[in-house]
Amino acid sequence: MDDPTAVAGIGDARERALAAHRLIDHYQAAIGELSRLRRESLEDLLAGGMTQTQIAHLLDMSRSRVSQLLSAGVRPERAFLGTGRLTVAIGGKQEVGRHDPGDVISAESFKAYNLLADLARSVGLDASCEVVPPPGHVHLNRPNLIVMTSPRLLPFLGQIMEADPHLRFKVDDSGWFLSTADGSQEFRSPRDNGENFDYAYLGRLPRPDGKGTFLYMAGIHAQGTLGAAQYLAESLPMLYKDFKTHRFSVVIKAEFNRQGVQSVGQATPIYRHEVVK
Repeated sequence: MDDPTAVAGIGDARERALAAHRLIDHYQAAIGELSRLRRESLEDLLAGGMTQTQIAHLLDMSRSRVSQLLSAGVRPERAFLGTGRLTVAIGGKQEVGRHDPGDVISAESFKAYNLLADLARSVGLDASCEVVPPPGHVHLNRPNLIVMTSPRLLPFLGQIMEADPHLRFKVDDSGWFLSTADGSQEFRSPRDNGENFDYAYLGRLPRPDGKGTFLYMAGIHAQGTLGAAQYLAESLPMLYKDFKTHRFSVVIKAEFNRQGVQSVGQATPIYRHEVVK
């Protein structure tokens, strides 16, 4: 139901309140996305050589209003994360020695979620955390989704990654590692040898139903997952400028200590999965 007149005609006050609440959320999300598209379009017009005065004439508004929209409107890079409330799904595990049946996530994964939630709020989005219990059956066919943790806890993600023509998670007798799809280059975590470094995957992958994509970040260890989230937070404008919402992937290297991740950077180029015309 998307017609306020129809909502007004609902006799039951509870149902009317619920319908009005849902409709308001729907319209607010649409307004937010349209505001983002408007600001991005204004920036494109400026980049194409138009002045703010010319844009004001085009849109029949004052130049000061154009300037206000460019500085205060919804940031275009918000679209890289989603168009509505984000769900951050994190693989959980049962901790050895715990007596309660609840599933837990690593401290680094929780920090990564908080970092992403702060990033979402900075571009006008809300975020919620969802712990995926063993054996890791995460629901991928939904919008505005970010998934964290490796195929060790979320096995189905190993199959989904086969859609990536460039990178893979693999496992052998030495443990989990990242590799190029052809096996020509491997990224084994220095953390396994006592060093304060880890590698992580960051990319956009297709949903199984073919109706969209989701963001996926996963370290070989939990420190790498936090590093991937930090890289995303630091690089969001660049990633959106270069890739918009197209599929991509990259291996991130994260340096950490007891206080957390100290620095992040790319261990590979950022691979584009499809040719953008």
